Amino acid sequence: MAMALFDYLLLGVALLLFLSVISSKASTQLGVPTLVLFLVIGMLAGSDGPGGIYFDNPWLAQSLGSVALIFILFSGGLDTKWKEIKPILWKGAVLSTLGVIFTALIVGCAAYYALNFSIHEALLLAAIISSTDAAAVFSILRSRNIGLKGNLRPLLELESGSNDPMAIFLTTSLISLILNPETSPMAMIPMFAQQMALGAVFGFFSGRGMAYLINRIRLDYQGLYPILTISLVMITYTATSILGGNGFLAVYLAGLSLANHSFIHKRSLMHYHDSLAWLMQIIMFLTLGLLVYPRQLIPVAGIGLFICFVLMFMARPIAVLLCFLPFRDMSIEERIMVSWVGLRGSVPIILATFPLIYGIDKANMIFNVVFFVVLTSVLVQGSTIPFVARRLNMEMSAEPPRKAIPEKTLEKEIWDTLVELKVFPKSSAVGKQIADLNIPEDTWIAVLRRDGRPLRPGGSTILQAGDILIAETSDHSLEKLRSLLGDKAGFNRNGQLET
Repeated sequence: MAMALFDYLLLGVALLLFLSVISSKASTQLGVPTLVLFLVIGMLAGSDGPGGIYFDNPWLAQSLGSVALIFILFSGGLDTKWKEIKPILWKGAVLSTLGVIFTALIVGCAAYYALNFSIHEALLLAAIISSTDAAAVFSILRSRNIGLKGNLRPLLELESGSNDPMAIFLTTSLISLILNPETSPMAMIPMFAQQMALGAVFGFFSGRGMAYLINRIRLDYQGLYPILTISLVMITYTATSILGGNGFLAVYLAGLSLANHSFIHKRSLMHYHDSLAWLMQIIMFLTLGLLVYPRQLIPVAGIGLFICFVLMFMARPIAVLLCFLPFRDMSIEERIMVSWVGLRGSVPIILATFPLIYGIDKANMIFNVVFFVVLTSVLVQGSTIPFVARRLNMEMSAEPPRKAIPEKTLEKEIWDTLVELKVFPKSSAVGKQIADLNIPEDTWIAVLRRDGRPLRPGGSTILQAGDILIAETSDHSLEKLRSLLGDKAGFNRNGQLET
């Protein structure tokens, strides 16, 4: 009997995962972010839907959501390229800190004066919905083959990956103030500085430490490397949190720091963590969808629409305007585009479970309002992003897919572009692993020839004097590659000297 129950449970989980994956195809056709469909599937599977699954455990939902968020943020950092965010680093930093605070203050004041909320309850609701979720935005942009001009895309990616810690801090601080009214709000400022500083420091050095360890541990089985990185991510989060830092910021920066170093099996590990992030998103959204009761959303629809209006047309635009005042290089169209691409996502729903766990007054109303706001924001703003981008002339067509090239022609073109580079005895590369050389990302080492024998190079391959590397690289990176190997001149594939 127990085995039969377990089998049915396993079948139910498998069907929910299958439906979630299939729904991603539907999202492409409908132009709706996949997270909405994941939430809808969870709601349909819940007690108010045909699935009839009863789930009323905010603590479990919050715990699963937090674990999922750890790996989603790490994957987001891993996919972020430093050279893209470097020009907009200060803009993103201001938007992900002051922008969150300004948004929370404006929404909180509106909720306090217009609704039956105390000042702390109003600010708590505002803090919960103060962070953005750009992952939903780019799922729409990719599905419709639309890009954004300038540095808008990396700016929004940086904001979405780094503004969650601020929203989490504001939410937990306000809950602490509600539960302990005698606590002074000024006492939260040193705590915030400590959390952000420790999170940033631990995250940066954890990423560097991960690269160092991955390159030197030399595991016998390639399949163990993903498990190694999972353990390192969890250690980074827990160690940072235990020591008083912000663990979510730490894992995001650890992914960002790791991504900008060369390490063994880099491409396969990045693909693995991308898949893991998708699995975490599905689990998180299904769980949150199960937790909500759709019939409870109708009574809060009026409040939810009011909060959505304030958020979309007042709080977010004013926050963006204030944050970008020092930056004169942004046009008004770019500022409006950043304002509109302020979708709420998974983090607000996870944060909305905190008041439920701590027994805050009006916790159920806050949760339902937040859920309503997230759905409305994603549906209204998400579906109109292409239209707004075109109206503001911020649209840039994504690169069209390459036409199919005959295999023989493709092989010949690649073969002709390869160059040969020699590792000289006095080169600093001698005795080092390929992963330690920080080879440019646009460089592909196809073959390593040693003592006349071809070898398949990997990140853990240790170079020796006299090795010949057959590589494909850009003109820009060729000189850097030569200097790394101590090769003042290279040879093309036909054996002709290149200078």
